[in-house]
Amino acid sequence: MTRSPANPLPPPEERRRLREAGSLTQAQVADQVGVNRETVRAWEIGRTSPRGGRRDTYAQLLRSLAEQTEVQEASAELEVMARQPEAAGGADRAVPAAVRAEDPAPAPEPRPRRPLSPAQAFDALYAFCAPALVRQTYLLTGRRELARESVEWAFQLAWQRWPEVARDRDPAGWVRATAYDCALSPWHRFRPRYRHPEPPPPDASDRALLDVLLELTAPQRRTLLLYDGVGLDLPETAAETEASTPAAANRLLHARAAVAARLPGLSDPTEFNRRLAELASVERLRAAKPATVRESSERRARFWTRAAIAFTVALIGTTALTLRTAPTRYEPPVPPGQTVLGVPPKVAPGPLSKAEQELKEKLRSEMQHGPQRLAPQVQ
Repeated sequence: MTRSPANPLPPPEERRRLREAGSLTQAQVADQVGVNRETVRAWEIGRTSPRGGRRDTYAQLLRSLAEQTEVQEASAELEVMARQPEAAGGADRAVPAAVRAEDPAPAPEPRPRRPLSPAQAFDALYAFCAPALVRQTYLLTGRRELARESVEWAFQLAWQRWPEVARDRDPAGWVRATAYDCALSPWHRFRPRYRHPEPPPPDASDRALLDVLLELTAPQRRTLLLYDGVGLDLPETAAETEASTPAAANRLLHARAAVAARLPGLSDPTEFNRRLAELASVERLRAAKPATVRESSERRARFWTRAAIAFTVALIGTTALTLRTAPTRYEPPVPPGQTVLGVPPKVAPGPLSKAEQELKEKLRSEMQHGPQRLAPQVQ
């Protein structure tokens, strides 16, 4: 028999409804449970479920919100019943005019929300993700300009594939994975700008933490940042790093051990998360405006489209020229000459002999006009 959990949770849709009924934001729920906002969002959409002590805290919070909601609904129902006309003797009595005057006016019907345009939806996603993503990429690479370029490139690619990204289950995760891939690309080492390290942070503790992070391998650094920095669960971290769950857990353990060996005070994941946030907030990393990113993406797309058209036209022209100038029938090669009736074939003059070569050099070395040459004169 399977053992039922001690603290059952309502369905994901009910979790969100209870939070909204209690007038709480995802960030406020995250502060009360002790997680980040992305984790609460994953719980509400059903992508992940809390475990351990976080599950107990989250279930208790939902129960309190459900009780508050029941009390509010009961109060509202009693108020509505008190305002309804009382029935006595099988006949309805009219409501006094004073009571009718106190009844609130009927609430206007909510206006249907206009759907966002693709540009507005992209700008909203960019404003929500870009500032934090630039700081995360800085922790991943230790380079400020590379972090900004990687995030801009990821959003430019997202705008080019916006129908696909907009229908994705997690658009923020799509952009984050693309930005991380771009930032960790090994081709950056061949760029002259990135051959030398950038100035480190001014604080000594920040420099030590950044040095420890950069000493880790790229997969370990990415796994550690996603799990302890962003707050993803282990299966989500493994999926985003394209690894199995045991491999992601192994990378996480090795990364934590390396950080704890250099900085023993950061062995606690909560303290490590706080120090990562402080290190990321020290640098003033700003992303470009969303309109600029969209324009750059469209300009890049136009450039490559025109380049592809020009290459296709050049290929077609080269093929047409080749077909126009190529021979249309077979031309046999000229056979070598043969001796006919003892007459040798006509051949080109062969190489000069040694005596002829010396005479040639002598004639070239002498002056063409000199006393040793005789010139005919008319007498």
